Amino acid sequence: MARPHIEPYVELNEDFKKFDQLGTTGSHYKILSLDVDTGACTLKVRYNAGFSRPPGMSYSDCEIFVLNGLMTVGDTTCVAGHYFFIPAGVATGAINVPQGCEALVMYNDSEPSFIESDTNHPLANTEGFISVNSYEDMPWGGGSIVSPSVATGCMIKILRYDPLSEAISFLYCMAPKFMQDNISYHDCAEESYHIWGTSWMMQFGELPTGGYFWRPPYINHGSFRCELGTLAFGRTDSKLHNYFHFNPWSNVDENILRAGAHLYRQRPDMFKWVASDGHNHPHGPDDFQNPGYNHPHEH
Repeated sequence: MARPHIEPYVELNEDFKKFDQLGTTGSHYKILSLDVDTGACTLKVRYNAGFSRPPGMSYSDCEIFVLNGLMTVGDTTCVAGHYFFIPAGVATGAINVPQGCEALVMYNDSEPSFIESDTNHPLANTEGFISVNSYEDMPWGGGSIVSPSVATGCMIKILRYDPLSEAISFLYCMAPKFMQDNISYHDCAEESYHIWGTSWMMQFGELPTGGYFWRPPYINHGSFRCELGTLAFGRTDSKLHNYFHFNPWSNVDENILRAGAHLYRQRPDMFKWVASDGHNHPHGPDDFQNPGYNHPHEH
């Protein structure tokens, strides 16, 4: 099964647990969401002062977003806002935390794993590695990055873009008094963590600092409000397309049909091909352009 719908969830109300499974001590974690079949998960991790870990790699694609404090990864000093995308098998340098640090840590494909190594796996996608200070080294863009665009007052920074699935990891902010009065849903799953600030959504109420959601596809959300401003980290597992409407009572099955009708209007031949028995979209070893690629929905 995929990860269940979790919304709203405020992790600040929950306790940390010891995180000693990866051959290191001195860190604690909270599970924000979990796929019980694959072990893929999103964690909030607290690294205590003096934490250290030798160079190594994971068997899963991993993303790290530093929330506060400071850590060094090899020769890189990472402060709040630093983002990593570490493809499976890519070795990173030793991690050291001199005075304590908290981060979001995401294992995208399988349960957390760590193999001590100072060299990359020979099959690792080394070109996919990303390390960037998202607060200082990247500009904000308007909501037109997502189609159709959200209302004025919501801005976004794309931290990672997967050219095959069109999945994105991103920062977004809502200006004080931001408002969008329609309802939306998406073909993709999406998750968000509020780094700072509170927003309001009609179906789920207020989401404060430390608030989190994992939202599967086709679930209604909106309208939206933000009183004093919000800064958040978000991710999707495929293309983020906004289906806007004004019916808060439509269910997931109805939204799927509406999305199918949208595809039929825009690309009727593709709709007929996808809907034909035995002719669904190729993936994995059947995708001759990208052999071995698995769509994120299958993880």
